[in-house]
Amino acid sequence: MSYLEALILGIIQGLTEFLPVSSSGHLELAKAIMGVEIEEDVTFTVLVHGATVLSTIVIFHRDIWKIIRDSLKFEWNESMQYAVKIGISMIPVLFVGIFLKDELELLFNGNIVFVGFMLLITSVLLGLTYFLKKTENEITYLSAVIIGLVQAFAVLPGISRSGATIATGLLLGNKKESVSKFSFLMVLIPIIGANILDIADGEHSLSETSIPMLIGFVAAFVSGLGACKLMIKIVNSGKLIYFGLYCLIVGAVAIYFG
Repeated sequence: MSYLEALILGIIQGLTEFLPVSSSGHLELAKAIMGVEIEEDVTFTVLVHGATVLSTIVIFHRDIWKIIRDSLKFEWNESMQYAVKIGISMIPVLFVGIFLKDELELLFNGNIVFVGFMLLITSVLLGLTYFLKKTENEITYLSAVIIGLVQAFAVLPGISRSGATIATGLLLGNKKESVSKFSFLMVLIPIIGANILDIADGEHSLSETSIPMLIGFVAAFVSGLGACKLMIKIVNSGKLIYFGLYCLIVGAVAIYFG
């Protein structure tokens, strides 16, 4: 992997991890276009996902610290309840990651047409939010379960995790600010866990491509910071429809040329 490829892929990961356009789908499209070798693929993906996790922690560090601090009081307070909701939402994707890992990896292998169809599904979900009225409901336990199930479905390349979970949360009648924060926090532990498992496999070495990997990591982290802040503003302003149109166009192009 060249320095330029690492830079481009890192920026793509950082932007699309938070923007509702499917980071996995865009990475697959970009790798297919640039011809990135499979040997570098998984190692690079682990690193750039780690970078976007770090971006999320930086943006929401006050919220994360409050949840941890208040939960350690071992009282049934607001933070403890929020932590339980986060935990509930993670169960479906953890199940998928543990028991369906090998089957899912087959889909992350240049299947551009499949990515295109999944982008169309993302487009529909985002488009539906355009017709919603403003609500002030907080995330409930039922919402956490449903959003968690959608997150598990969003492991498919082309389904935007942030787009699908945020759209679902809004369609369930939850407040915009609450949905965006919940969507970004609920994925932290699953991504960290997945990265640890990949590293523990011992099959991916960083030694031979350390500089490109570092470039990709920094690019994903910096672009992720900007994209996360931007996404919060987009959700609050109700402009997800524009990304729905974008996913529609990219999905159609992927299907046509795939």
